[in-house]
Amino acid sequence: MLGLAAVFAVVMASPFLLMVLNAFKSGEDYSSRGPIAVPTTFSFQAFTDYLSIVDFPVALGNSILISTVVAFAGVALSLISAYPIGVGRVRGSGLILAALLLSTMLPHEALIYPLFYGAQATHTFNTVWSVIIVFVVLQGAFGTYLLASVLGTVPKELIEAAEIDGAGRWQILWRILLPVLMPTLSVLLVFFFIWTWNEFYIPVVLLSDQSSQTVPIALSTLRGQHSIDITVLNAGSLLSLLPTLVFFLIFQRTLNRGVTAGAVK
Repeated sequence: MLGLAAVFAVVMASPFLLMVLNAFKSGEDYSSRGPIAVPTTFSFQAFTDYLSIVDFPVALGNSILISTVVAFAGVALSLISAYPIGVGRVRGSGLILAALLLSTMLPHEALIYPLFYGAQATHTFNTVWSVIIVFVVLQGAFGTYLLASVLGTVPKELIEAAEIDGAGRWQILWRILLPVLMPTLSVLLVFFFIWTWNEFYIPVVLLSDQSSQTVPIALSTLRGQHSIDITVLNAGSLLSLLPTLVFFLIFQRTLNRGVTAGAVK
C-alpha cells in the first residue's frame, strides 16, 4: 500500500517536476534533448528572459494586493451575511441559500458583460479595485452559503442562553459564534486567497493596462506578443506558482485544523 501511494505521489508531482526541469534548461538544451531529459547544465537564462519581457514585480504586487484584500473582505462579508441567515432570523433563508448556491455555479462568461460595463460606469475599469469588488462579492456568495449552513447546526439553546444573560446580537456573534466558526473561517481565507490568485478570465478583461495586470495575466503575455519559448514559459509558470505554494505551506497546519474540526469530539 505504501509503495502504491509513493507511485501515485510521483505521478501527481510529475507535471511540477517537469516544469522545474525545463525552467532551468537553455533553449538549445530543450530543443536537442526534449522536455523529459535532465538538463546538462542548470541555466537561469529562462528566468532572465522572462523578467525582461514581463514586469513581474508589478504583477506580483497586484496579485498579492488583490488576493489578500479579497480573502479578508470576502470572509468578513460572508460572516456578516451568514449570521442572520444561519441563526434563522431571516424569512425565506432556504431560498436565499439556494440563490447563493446557484450564483456560485454561474460561469464567468455569463457575468463578464455586466461586470465590464459596471466597471466603466463606476470608473474602476483598469484598476485593481474593479477586480477586488467583483471577487469579494463572488467569494462572499460561496462563503455565505457555507457559513450559513454551519451556523444552522449551532444549537438554538446556546444562542437563547446568551440572550437570557443579556448578550446582544453582536456580542453573540463575536464572543460565542466566532470562536466556533474560526476553523471554517481559516479554511475560507486560504481558499479565497488561492482561488483569487489563480483567476484569469475576469481580470484579463477588466485589467487591460500593464500596470494593473496580475501574475496569470503577465504569464499569458508570453503568447501572442512574443514568440513562445517553452523554457521561458516554464520559468514564468514556476515563478507564478511559488507564491501560492509558499502561502499554502505557511497555512497548511491551519488548513488541516479547519478541515478536521469537528471530526473528533
